[in-house]
Amino acid sequence: MKSDVLTSDLQILTGDCRELLPALPPESVQCCVTSPPYWGLRDYDHPSQIGAEPSPVKYVENLVEIFSKVKRILRKDGTLWLNVGDGYARNGGTGNCGPNAIVGNTKKLIQKRNCKVPNCWGLKDRDLMGLPWRVAFALQSDGWIFRSRITWVKKTAMPESVKNRPTNATEEIFLMSKSPTYYYNSDAVRETSGANLRNFWVLGPDTSGNGHPATFPRELARRCILLGSQTSDTILDPFGGSGTTGVVAQELNRRAILIEINPKYTKFSKERIRHDNPKILWL
Repeated sequence: MKSDVLTSDLQILTGDCRELLPALPPESVQCCVTSPPYWGLRDYDHPSQIGAEPSPVKYVENLVEIFSKVKRILRKDGTLWLNVGDGYARNGGTGNCGPNAIVGNTKKLIQKRNCKVPNCWGLKDRDLMGLPWRVAFALQSDGWIFRSRITWVKKTAMPESVKNRPTNATEEIFLMSKSPTYYYNSDAVRETSGANLRNFWVLGPDTSGNGHPATFPRELARRCILLGSQTSDTILDPFGGSGTTGVVAQELNRRAILIEINPKYTKFSKERIRHDNPKILWL
């Protein structure tokens, strides 16, 4: 494990979160905001990466294991904000667009796993697998309290050359809590009218400028962090990626712990955070 530390406010840990999470103190994190790699879509160039499992069943099992470890380090009133993507069961090619597309960073074409119908859940050719909901229900069975489903409506959706269904332009964000009573600041983010925030968020694209293939919008992270934490609380992202959660946590005067399995993206995260805050000196 390699740890880069900015005083006590920001840590970026390089390694497998399944190995690193048990080393963090219990009940030390207020809020987890994260988006795991989607199953069978991209290659993050690491032998232990999540998303390259031989079946979606194993993918769900791995995420349950990881978030069980997250639950241990969450405070009793802590929350999990989880974005998980879906995919189609397919017999045949990958194509150039959509959830099963060939993308530039996919060196080993692991998304080809999505092009053979998995022998599970009664899936048939062209079935939408429902992975976000299968993960959510599995976490619910593992003890998480399933509080809300938020629909992220993308202002700019990935193009799809399909003619037999609508183009996908949404993803799910799940709010889960460790206990029935948890911290949630409904005044932190309101509708423009002043009404309580609705469970659909229309958000535009955001780029980290570093080539990471799956950067979610800063505004998405901002809302989750503001709703689920207070100033000086610690925010966790066990799939740190390009560092969006850490960047936004710093902007909102929160502490942050990022875990990233690929040293390349750890380097990107450091560069991005330093770019946004030139005063940062890594210890």
